[in-house]
Amino acid sequence: MAGFNSRAVFFATIITGSFLLFLVQPMVARLALPLVGGAPSVWNSAMLSYQTLLLGGYGYALWLSKQPLKRQAILHIGLLLLAVLTLPITLRTWVPTQPGLEALFIPLLLLVSIGPVFGLVSAQAPLMQRWYVADPKAGEPWWLYSISNFGSLAGLLAYPLLVEPLISTSTQVWAWSVGFCVLIGLVCLAAWTRRDIAVAPVAPLADTHEETATPLSRGRIALWLVLAAVPSGLMLSTTTHLTTDIVAMPLLWVIPLALYLLSFMVAFASRQTLAQLFLVATPVIMLLSGRVMMSSTQQASVYLLVLTLILFFSICTALHSRLYSLRPHHSELTKYYFIMSLGGALGGAFTALIAPLVFSWTWEHPLLLVTAALLIPLPVLFDWPERFGIEPARARRLAFALTTIGLILAFGPLNTGIREDHAVLASAALVAIILIGVACLAWRALFVALMCGLMLAQGGFDTIASMARSDTQRSYFGVYRIRDDEAGKTRFLLHGTTIHGVQSLDPRKRRTPLSYYGARSGAGRVLAQTEALFGQKARVGVVGLGGGTLACYSRPGQSWTFFEIDPVVWNYSRDGAFTFLRDCTPEAKVIIGDARLELAKLPKAGFDVLAVDAFSSDSIPLHLLTDEAIGIYMGALADDGVLLIHISNSFMRLEPAIAALAKQRGLYALQLADEPTSASRTIASHWVVLARDRATLDTLRAASGDTRWKPLMQPLGPAWTDDHASILPYMLWDKLLVL
Repeated sequence: MAGFNSRAVFFATIITGSFLLFLVQPMVARLALPLVGGAPSVWNSAMLSYQTLLLGGYGYALWLSKQPLKRQAILHIGLLLLAVLTLPITLRTWVPTQPGLEALFIPLLLLVSIGPVFGLVSAQAPLMQRWYVADPKAGEPWWLYSISNFGSLAGLLAYPLLVEPLISTSTQVWAWSVGFCVLIGLVCLAAWTRRDIAVAPVAPLADTHEETATPLSRGRIALWLVLAAVPSGLMLSTTTHLTTDIVAMPLLWVIPLALYLLSFMVAFASRQTLAQLFLVATPVIMLLSGRVMMSSTQQASVYLLVLTLILFFSICTALHSRLYSLRPHHSELTKYYFIMSLGGALGGAFTALIAPLVFSWTWEHPLLLVTAALLIPLPVLFDWPERFGIEPARARRLAFALTTIGLILAFGPLNTGIREDHAVLASAALVAIILIGVACLAWRALFVALMCGLMLAQGGFDTIASMARSDTQRSYFGVYRIRDDEAGKTRFLLHGTTIHGVQSLDPRKRRTPLSYYGARSGAGRVLAQTEALFGQKARVGVVGLGGGTLACYSRPGQSWTFFEIDPVVWNYSRDGAFTFLRDCTPEAKVIIGDARLELAKLPKAGFDVLAVDAFSSDSIPLHLLTDEAIGIYMGALADDGVLLIHISNSFMRLEPAIAALAKQRGLYALQLADEPTSASRTIASHWVVLARDRATLDTLRAASGDTRWKPLMQPLGPAWTDDHASILPYMLWDKLLVL
């Protein structure tokens, strides 16, 4: 089976393995959602786990490739058959979980749950390429790596767009198991096409990049490592930067990973035309886009989102293209891919593990951008010294002078024009700076200096000053800042660009609930009537602490319990940054951990009111809004108790999802959308209240005297469950388009 048939077999084997590899990643993360939650940091931890397993798979491929080809086939197929015994994929729930150690137990959970199958499937790309070139007539193998990334991209996009909306997780794992068995069959077929070849040849291929195998220098291996590490780290830092400082949009994590895979496809393609275009354009894109990557005060917009993603993709393509240009002789193929994988794992570890411990803000993002500026190829677009006959020493002095002018423009007209909305002035300054940058591409130090100057001038110094003025802390779950508005005598708790708590600094008003929790909000209306509905000894539970605002609806004799997943948030109430708990419920109990898991441990019927307000920015912790979660909440409520759920969201309409859950559980529901006046210091909010008995809600509506309580709309689909849920039908696509 030589020629076309052999080529088709390896094509099918590699694309199937890569598709399965990137299909299993979001699938397992979805399975783990009820245990680990859905914060962006959880995805970063999951990605680090996958990169570690990928490294293991590539290491296995490197070791195996040193064996005779027949032994490779026997060992690999044998291990694949053994791995079938671990299917279907299930989570190893015996892995210990402890609040505060999520960065450790989440990777461990994923490693032990999918390690065998993931490691073996991840070995497919390098191992099949090694088998492919075992035939001297096969030709260059590198196009297969581009195909591998196409399969990975297809698997990644297929999950949120097709698999998750249409298939339950229990069916998904069985379907993936069938796909794994198909892959085994394809591997056997690939091995059969090479049955007459004893070992891989060492003779050069007809069109190989390097005609002979030469010893690899340490410097070259180190360069491979760095060129692979920076895009990998930048992928995760871009995800964190977007969700923290620009917009916390659901499913946003998919886009950087998809672009990361796409950059490999472009860089490793047989035809390098598109890659060469990006090599030329990337320095200009970095000057145009990188200047806004240190700002922490930006407003959400499609412009910034697109600019950030274009910058990320162009850098990845440029660095991966340089990595491709340094590819070795095919005899070193598996070592090359192993070093690439090691670099990817190191870059992921820097962003997912080290940066949150070392930095108080997402400083890893600008640091990686500067590192990229030191590594990307800098093609000289216009050799003006040669064109005008200027000697090198004089040309360097002129370039230095031009860079100085560019920095003056960055800190002067460009900065002033943007601050004062002088668009023409700012545009002219930016064009001049880009032209200067293009003129100085022959001197990397000057290009990097101009890039750094732009980043500092256009938000960098403001961010540094803001971090110095405010109390900034970073945890596994995000970056938090305390910001005081001196004019309005108000203190804000910010998670990225999202407000999570507001308190008046006026001693006379510091117990007044603000932001989403004002007296006219749904939460305010319900909690103000707690004593009237349930007596002086009412029991209240709150999922999500924030600044502790809801505590000031408590009354003497009541018992309050708060559930908070992040100890850093709890510290803000303990150290006095926010005094709601200390002033209003000093005896309140605070339980640290995932609320769903912690509530399941408590005695039944423990609360009269349970308020769920645990959303992280505009990202939805889906495991808190499934039928199983509602069952846990209702189990924690007394028979006549009420459940409050905060559903305010910029990008999703959660009302029909809650309506489906209410219908599934036979609950009665009312909603209240509060639209405060501009003079109010509260924020528009949308709350839903649910109860087992309609009379309970009728009594509540009558007691509150508020005519704004309305029934929920009809469900648009089935209730979300741990087994099957998709947010796509509830996305407000028009809101995404007008960012």
